Amino acid sequence: MRAATAAARKLVITDADFQKFREFFYRKTGIHFDDSKRYFVDKRLIDRIEATGADDFRSYFIGLRFESSGEELQELVNAMTVNETYFFREAYQFDCMVNDMLNEVVKRKRPGGRIRIWSIPSSTGEEPYSIAIYLLERWPKIDDYEVEILSSDIDTGVLARAQRGVYSPRSVAQLPKPYLERYFRPRSDGDFEISRDLVAAVDFSRVNLNEASDTRKFRDIDLIFCRNLLIYFDDVSRRVAAEAMYDALSPGGFICLGHSESMSRITSLFTVRRFPDAMVYQKPLPGAQP
Repeated sequence: MRAATAAARKLVITDADFQKFREFFYRKTGIHFDDSKRYFVDKRLIDRIEATGADDFRSYFIGLRFESSGEELQELVNAMTVNETYFFREAYQFDCMVNDMLNEVVKRKRPGGRIRIWSIPSSTGEEPYSIAIYLLERWPKIDDYEVEILSSDIDTGVLARAQRGVYSPRSVAQLPKPYLERYFRPRSDGDFEISRDLVAAVDFSRVNLNEASDTRKFRDIDLIFCRNLLIYFDDVSRRVAAEAMYDALSPGGFICLGHSESMSRITSLFTVRRFPDAMVYQKPLPGAQP
């Protein structure tokens, strides 16, 4: 009944409410909402207020701050994060992975050694599964090493969808037809379900890139894909995230950002590497200058 009562009244997020929420969400996630995102934030906040049956923003916000389980905070994070992607997005970086980056990585590995690749954010799984398909189809040395693909996101909803592995025709439109036929099963509803072998090949986990307790378990990573995430952070949060990824990488490891992002504007920890297919960033080897 309380939810119905709240919905019947016109819920309004005031300027002060927006500012208070924005500061709280930033402290929890590192994600900053500028004024241009006001409509987006207000709509999703009102949705959560109504879903919880709170009377107004104030009562909702008090409950959110003092909830011990963190369940509503996670629901809010899931509502506020944007997940828009598709298979083989910005594929030139995958070309760089199989043509150059991994070939440098294996120079420092023993035959049969472990290679660790981390995709963050995972979104609904298109990126980590694209990595797996690229390795299977286009990297001749795939059988010579033990490759681990890790994939993380702050949004538990998209992680569940990634592990379900069902995708729309739009999502798989960029896949070559032989790959679509090899790794996907068409469903009666028109969608496509990915091979369970590929699902099993990716280790999914919830991670907040600005939370040290979440990121410190990621170490000895050889290659990170962190594309189109840092654009949602401010300068301070970007540096925190960049330092966390630096710590996660093995010396000589690489990181790929989105085409509109630049690590050089965030930190001087990394070396810029220009390969024929893409420009990427590298954690310097011992003795080298960043």
